[in-house]
Amino acid sequence: MKANEVRQLKPTELEARLGELKKDLFTLRMQHATNQLDNPIRIRAVKRDIARVKTVLRQKQSGEVN
Repeated sequence: MKANEVRQLKPTELEARLGELKKDLFTLRMQHATNQLDNPIRIRAVKRDIARVKTVLRQKQSGEVN
């Protein structure tokens, strides 16, 4: 997910997306712990997506970005 895509979402959509990403991260961690994860780099990508969403959400709440 690109930063431009994240900035176009509304705050309610961002919060929903954040919840989905956290569930995905949990699932990936469980798969990694049980040696069922095919692509461990996916964990890093999901973490970065979570950080992007949180950053944009924070900016929108503080009024920095429209």
